[in-house]
Amino acid sequence: MFIGHYGIGFAAKKLTFPKAKPCKTPSLGTLFLAAQFLDILWPVFILFGIEKVTIEPTAKAFQTLHFIYYPFSHSLIAAIIWALLFGLIYYAFRKDINYSIVLALVVLSHWILDLISHFPDLQLVPGSNIKVGLSLWNSLTFTIIVEGFIFLFGVYFYFTSTKAINKKGQILLWALLIFLSITYVMDIIGPPPPSIKAITISGFSQWLIIAWGYWIDRNRTGIL
Repeated sequence: MFIGHYGIGFAAKKLTFPKAKPCKTPSLGTLFLAAQFLDILWPVFILFGIEKVTIEPTAKAFQTLHFIYYPFSHSLIAAIIWALLFGLIYYAFRKDINYSIVLALVVLSHWILDLISHFPDLQLVPGSNIKVGLSLWNSLTFTIIVEGFIFLFGVYFYFTSTKAINKKGQILLWALLIFLSITYVMDIIGPPPPSIKAITISGFSQWLIIAWGYWIDRNRTGIL
């Protein structure tokens, strides 16, 4: 998934507004970071040869990547460990157990969505021969419907949980939605990645979207 993960980030904002006690709520950028945390780690592991992927342009209806080996970023046990670590780090800085739990669950949601979309290439634990995946990617139509629904669902909750405090709050949000939509369409109709290096660069570019999320939230506030 791509926009589906960001949809979860948008939707999670509903869980952080309103709040009775004064506390700095997680920014949309932090929620994006949590939702895509496994995919933030993955290109780093690919870059250093710890995990492996190949490009197979005609192999599948939706996905042109063959995920050969990625247990440290995308096995179930790794996802649980990363989720707990993410939540603990947030708690260390913010001392808010509720938001820490929300963020940990958002991190874990990435694996759950991948379970739905991926072919059976997700290990439960590193070294296991058992691999799972419900293969939504076999159908381009159903992939677009399911992922699009998750994204629109999340955007709806974000819109009903926040409001712009200035023009930037409106423009930046709509610009991001358009950017994500165009990127998604280009992933579908565009050519496969030219190289593994291009895949890692694309993975690192997600930091732009995360920064964009922080910028948006600085110009919006929660609806009480």
